[in-house]
Amino acid sequence: MAINWYPGHIAKAERKLKEQINLVDVVLQVLDARLPLSSMYDNLDNLIGQKPCLIILNKSDVADPDMNAKWTKYMEERTGKKVIMTSATSGKDISHIIKEAIEAGRTEIEKLIAKGRLPRPIRVMVVGMPNVGKSSIINKLIKCAKVKVGAKAGITRAAQWVRINPKLELLDTPGIIPMKLDTQERAVRLAIVNSVGESAYDKIEVAKILVSIIYEKYPKYLCSYYRLECQQEPNLEDIAISRKLLLAGEKLDIDRCASMVLTDFRQGRTGRITLEEIPQVQN
Repeated sequence: MAINWYPGHIAKAERKLKEQINLVDVVLQVLDARLPLSSMYDNLDNLIGQKPCLIILNKSDVADPDMNAKWTKYMEERTGKKVIMTSATSGKDISHIIKEAIEAGRTEIEKLIAKGRLPRPIRVMVVGMPNVGKSSIINKLIKCAKVKVGAKAGITRAAQWVRINPKLELLDTPGIIPMKLDTQERAVRLAIVNSVGESAYDKIEVAKILVSIIYEKYPKYLCSYYRLECQQEPNLEDIAISRKLLLAGEKLDIDRCASMVLTDFRQGRTGRITLEEIPQVQN
């Protein structure tokens, strides 16, 4: 199966993202905890330069808890950046993000003071690929906000800022990272979590791959949730029969079944599932 999806004008998108990044002191890169590597933008370090960057593994509440811990450790060791685990549905982790963002930007404010300038709030922005939860992170931060600051004179009329607290300001629009679907394996994983537009792929084929992945990694979840006997690897037809998804003439509704399987996974109903394994260290 080929996923043919091109975001177009990647260079233009990167320029826009870099313009936004130039306005801030700290970058919060949001990844999907179910596929941390596939949702990571390899070129981000080139765009942010020496700016501090925190990695947020979002949607951890629908990812495998054991793999969450392993991925946190791996990502911190690989990137040298602080990794924060967050939930797509809970706001309890926001205070941790605020604390770490202030700490990460402290050096920049100290530089301003050393130059004889007045201290100001640390400025942060949230970046990430489509549908990793950028907006939900921003919305939860804004709920903690003291005041909406508005456009910064002399910076850009488009930059709207929210004062989270006296030490932190948030750029209230997310930075959209342009995707480079460099391998079909990565493209399929991003399609599974809905980071690729539906017009770019065949949902039945993607759903088939998802069923195979879940059966390989979490067979009990798949068989239990869809009430399958699972004497061998199940397919969409088996799930359609179990769920009684029928068209006229008792024909199986595979299209509807594919949509259901993808939605069940995306909303965490199938179980807490992580799609990616920690890469093996090559000796």
